[in-house]
Amino acid sequence: MNETKIEWCDMSWNPVTGCLHKCEYCYARRIANRFKRPFEAIMFENTVEESDRLFEVDEKDVKYPYPFAFKPTFHTYRLNEPKIKTKSRTIFVCSMADLFGDWVPEEWILKVFDACKAAPQHKYLFLTKNPKRYLELEKKRLLPWEDNFWFGTSVTKPDDDFAWFREKKFHWFISMEPLLEGIDITTGSGVILPEWVIIGAETGNRKGKVVPEREWLRKIIEDCRTYNIPVFMKNSLKPIWGQRIITEYPW
Repeated sequence: MNETKIEWCDMSWNPVTGCLHKCEYCYARRIANRFKRPFEAIMFENTVEESDRLFEVDEKDVKYPYPFAFKPTFHTYRLNEPKIKTKSRTIFVCSMADLFGDWVPEEWILKVFDACKAAPQHKYLFLTKNPKRYLELEKKRLLPWEDNFWFGTSVTKPDDDFAWFREKKFHWFISMEPLLEGIDITTGSGVILPEWVIIGAETGNRKGKVVPEREWLRKIIEDCRTYNIPVFMKNSLKPIWGQRIITEYPW
């Protein structure tokens, strides 16, 4: 568990790393590839289908924290880290993965939940591009209802799936980073609006990087004001919005 530069949380915790979404703007993949074990990279990168390969690591490797690069990996030795931190923290769980991707075994998810419940002094924020997995777990009564669990959906454009929440049983938020198009957060018949909205622009120097338009931001903020939804704008928006960005929390 590490201090983080992500503005809306105190720490990031990665008991699971890796992802199969293959988003071209993904910063996590770049980091994981930088700190992979060279041998595993050569052995698995081009010869094994990613979907056929899941890994578990039970010992810390300081030199290679992502030994299998961005392949889905369960770092079981990290499960006790929240318990060690006695002071309350806001923790982004699996910033280097999508914990709720279809490829992630349910057993991994439940072990992460159990580790969170064992350290109730913290607030846990989850984020996924696959929110239907939340619903699948909820139907099995496996999604935690505790007040310190916050479940987020990553949304970059209007056709991303974020109209999934039908009952206000859980804390739910939307992260629009990187914002690639204008988005109407009020879309969806009978959908309960999120309790929090995070907005950010793509960072780095990727060719073809989308710079959000000021009008996109204005519309999102106006809708949030209409429905009393707190807004958190990341520092990456300062060149577009100006220095006085909005940094609100729902707690």
